[in-house]
Order: sequence, then C-alpha cells, then structure tokens
Amino acid sequence: MSGVIERACSTKEMSKREHTTSSMPKLQKANGRVYVGSGIIETPEDIRAGMRALRRKCPYLRKVHDITGDPPLRRRPAGFEGLARIIVGQQLSTASANAIWSRLTSTVHPFSAEAFLAASDKTLRRAGLSAPKTRTLRNVARAVAEGELEIESLTGYSDEAIHEQLTRVPGIGPWTADIFIMFCLGRRDAFAAGDLALQVATQGAFGLERRPNSAELLELAERWRPWRGVAARLLWAYYPVLKKRSGAPL
Repeated sequence: MSGVIERACSTKEMSKREHTTSSMPKLQKANGRVYVGSGIIETPEDIRAGMRALRRKCPYLRKVHDITGDPPLRRRPAGFEGLARIIVGQQLSTASANAIWSRLTSTVHPFSAEAFLAASDKTLRRAGLSAPKTRTLRNVARAVAEGELEIESLTGYSDEAIHEQLTRVPGIGPWTADIFIMFCLGRRDAFAAGDLALQVATQGAFGLERRPNSAELLELAERWRPWRGVAARLLWAYYPVLKKRSGAPL
C-alpha cells in the first residue's frame, strides 16, 4: 500500500513553490483565539478553485473529475442544528435521514438545544429517532445549554481545537466532528479519513488492491492540502459511480 501511495500523486504534478505556499496557512485571530486559517468553502466557485488545484496536483483525481464533473457544495447550517442533522443521518440512507429530520424538526420547533431537552423520549421516538441517537443528541443539547460547548463560537477555533471540543461530548466521535467541520463550518482542508465511502472511492479511483484504512488515507490525502475538503467531495461524488448508490454523509 505504501508504495502505491508514494506513486499515487506525483509531486511533479505541482511546483515546489505551489506546494510550499498553498499548504502553509497563515495565522489568523478570531474572537481572541488563534485560528490556523485554511480557507472557507462558501460558493461553487470555491469548489472550482479547489478542483483546478487538485487537477494539477493529482492525475488520479483529474481522471475522477473528468467522470463526475464538479462535486456539489454541500454546505449546511452550523450550530446545534447542523450538528444534530449530522447525528440524525448517521448510518442511514439519504431518504430515511431526510424523512426523520423532517419529522423531528416539525415536532421540536423551534429546533434548539433547550427545546430538544424539553421533548420527551416518546416524542422523539415517534419522530423516528433511535435511542442511541437520542442519548447523543441530549448530551450535545445539554453541553450547549449549559455552556460547556460554545457551538456558536467554534468559528474562532482551529480545526484541531474544534475536533477536540466536539469529541469531548459523549457519543460524538471523530467522524461526526470531521463532517461538522467540513460541511457546517466549511473548512476547505477538513477531511474525514474514517469515512467508509471515501475509503472505497479512493480504492477504486487509485486502483488499490484493498481499501485504505484511516491512517493510509490520511497519508495519501497529504498531497491534496490545502484542498482536502474538495477532494473528499469529489470522491463522494465518485462513490455512486462505483456502487450505484450515494455514499455522501449529507
């Protein structure tokens, strides 16, 4: 696997100058904290800019892009609502996740941490929420309501600091934190290496003998900085080509 990874995205595809300047983000201050700014994906033009860079960096991603075209933006609201939407959709088809989310937000309205805590388990169960997801969402809602998780202020933190804060909440794992940082905060270099669909799509795109694990995918994705978030979107768009079904988390 390591030999394939070494050859996968040749450094000849990008100049030394591009590699050293674009992959070293500048320090920015926000809300009194230091944020290592890697850029924000806000519009389809940001996706196109990322794809132009990735096509230069990696011939394998260039071939995938020729098949899929530009991947969708997939921005979602931040805050408690955005994090809750990710949790609700875990390990469900897009159609099932959308149906449950629609019932949940109709039942808990307005959708806030306080309103969610006030809803009974029976009400949440009728909306289609499983017991484990109810527990996780109550943990998140309690942390937000009590000020332990300042979810509305996370934009002032680095990706790493946000990841650490989110995963302190019982039930929130690395995947959930990665997806929140990528789609709700729009950080362009965020990357969910533990996502199964990303691993499968990478195996197919690069012709690997087996599916890369999280560590191996992270190693490969180093070549895609500072546009790993766009590379992930591209690979999610490629997954249905391989499996004839959607693998995107949102």
